Amino acid sequence: MLKLTIDSLPEAVQELNAKMDIITMLLQSAKPTEKKNDLLNIQEAATFLNLSKATLYNKVSKRELPVMKQGKRLYFSREELTSYIKSGKVLSDREIEDQANNYLSNYKKIA
Repeated sequence: MLKLTIDSLPEAVQELNAKMDIITMLLQSAKPTEKKNDLLNIQEAATFLNLSKATLYNKVSKRELPVMKQGKRLYFSREELTSYIKSGKVLSDREIEDQANNYLSNYKKIA
């Protein structure tokens, strides 16, 4: 840490001011993250999932996708669609082994 003296104080304050100006400028220029519309229509959901609209309608009729219906229109939650995609994750051998070991260690505690 730099030792400050009475003589070097004005320079130190000036340097701090310059740094604060830079920080302020960066904060003002940073665009706030725009929250995308959480609800998607059928076309937006098809694009989001990279599926055709026909496939999407098929999945909705089979109740494979979470959907909200208002009149004749369908709406999808971006968050729920993301969860749907993540639910199809295939576990690696290591993850399966870890789950098995975890189950067995908890099973031994109960027995």
